[in-house]
This record gives sequence, C-alpha cells and structure tokens, in this order.
Amino acid sequence: MSNDAHPAGASPGDAYRGNTNRGDGHRGDARPVGASGGETHPGGVTPVGTAAIDYIAVEDSPRFRELKREHRSFVFPVAIAFLVWYFAYVLLADYAHEFMATPVFGNVNVGILLGLGQFVTTFAITTWYVHRANARFDPIAAEIRTDLEGREQRAGEGRA
Repeated sequence: MSNDAHPAGASPGDAYRGNTNRGDGHRGDARPVGASGGETHPGGVTPVGTAAIDYIAVEDSPRFRELKREHRSFVFPVAIAFLVWYFAYVLLADYAHEFMATPVFGNVNVGILLGLGQFVTTFAITTWYVHRANARFDPIAAEIRTDLEGREQRAGEGRA
C-alpha cells in the first residue's frame, strides 16, 4: 500500500480504523485506534498520540459495563413480556373470536378492553422506564460523562 492511501501523512504501519465496520458492531471513524477526536487535521484524521482518551477502554470499564448490564436487565425482560402480551392479543383476536366478542357491559367486549390494555401497557412501561432511568441509569451515565468531560478538558489543556 502506498503512503497516499493513508490519511494525514500516516505510515502504513499506523493503526487506522477508517470508515468501515470493525466486525464488533462498531463503525470506524477514520481516526487512529484509541484516538478521541479533538483537533481537525488534513483529511479529517487525528494523528496518533494527540488524544488522551481511549473510548474503547471506557466502554470496557467496569462502570460502563454496569450501566449496560442495568439497562439490559430492565429493557430485555420488559420488551419480551410486552411482545408476549401483544402477540397473545393478536392471536386471541385472530383465533378466539367468541372469547374476544364476549360482552362485558353495554357494547364493550373483551376485545375492546384488551385492545385498550395495549395502550395502557405502553404508557405504563414508558413511565416505568423513565422512573428507572432517572433512578438508576442516569446517575451512572452522568458519572461516566463527567469523568470523560474532565479527561477531554485535561487533554485539551495539554495540547494548548
């Protein structure tokens, strides 16, 4: 590979992610591995050694893993429960016509009540998630963000 294929005067041995999928679900961002951004250089690439924050390492930190675990332990079970409830409603509507048509009072039947229950469930889950996020997710995220902002500021002062 020639040097003109490497951004901002980098040599062929420099570790660049480029704008490609790294194979781990993350998209590259045309910066050296471990670079955090900051200054803009020719070709939009930050040279190796100018950034002090390794965001991949932050993502692998115990606090970030705790945040992901907390979030997933709430979102996945609740999403699965809601999908089961939703598909149960759809299947009942399709295959249990007599049950769904059972009158409850006046012109209101079981199908109407279960359909309205879908809306109530959606609002309840949203309210529950907001409460959970405010109580558990946001404090951890704020701690991580404050730490990163402090690191970015210190890195910026070191370049100035």
